[in-house]
Amino acid sequence: MTGFVNIDKREGLSSTYAVNRIKRLSGAPCGHMGTLDPLASGVLPVGIGNATRLFEYFLEKEKTYLARFRFGVTSPSLDRESGLVFGGRVPSADEIGKMLPQFLGEIEQVPPVFSAISVGGRRSYEYARQGKEVALTAKRVKISSFRLIEQTGADEFSFEIVCGGGTYIRALARDLAHALGTEGLMAALRRTKSGIFIEETAVELDSLTPENLKNYIIPTEEVLPFPVLTIDDERLYHGLAVPQNVADGRYKLYRGGEFYGIARVEAGMAKTEKKLC
Repeated sequence: MTGFVNIDKREGLSSTYAVNRIKRLSGAPCGHMGTLDPLASGVLPVGIGNATRLFEYFLEKEKTYLARFRFGVTSPSLDRESGLVFGGRVPSADEIGKMLPQFLGEIEQVPPVFSAISVGGRRSYEYARQGKEVALTAKRVKISSFRLIEQTGADEFSFEIVCGGGTYIRALARDLAHALGTEGLMAALRRTKSGIFIEETAVELDSLTPENLKNYIIPTEEVLPFPVLTIDDERLYHGLAVPQNVADGRYKLYRGGEFYGIARVEAGMAKTEKKLC
């Protein structure tokens, strides 16, 4: 059993719990692409079997989120999961809208201290929970779209955010608030899209059983964003490069009509990069 299941994770569950549930149902190794905090809900692609070997090809995939930010309040975790600290003003919708273009494109972002980033061999959140100072290095992330939807409360606004992998929405709430001269946090988060995986085709975890799981598995070859290359030259499958009259790049490799894995072509020579069948 191999492929992907597009899970609609509900709020309150950890991503690890969802993965372990699929592992028990499938009886195969599993892993997820892009953690969702327990506070968040939405699209969580889970790879089954050899599909877990593909995660490196999706590190830069684009994601879409619906988020609610509160202003005039913050917390150590930058969400409502830790003690709230009130202070600062609540900006107007007009002020927020005028500030959003400054966050488009490639920006520098310091991850939240309550994150799984490794610091000295330990997770950053472990130090943060002990009240210890943690200095994290800013990283470059990409924001393709940052749109204010509406005001949803006295101090709360909803947004749609399209961004690249590695972006922390909690940090975005903090940084937007600081740019407006106040404090802010993320009140709610839902991921509606992760690469090719969208919420319209996501399945709730509780509805899956050992009997129906196979009905929701998306074949690996349907997920890979590469063109098809069929090669029957057996030398390729014994570790040798073979000539191919195609453009350089990665391809979904087929052998005798069956999906085999990923091939890479450089200077007209094809070589297997990853076996998945």
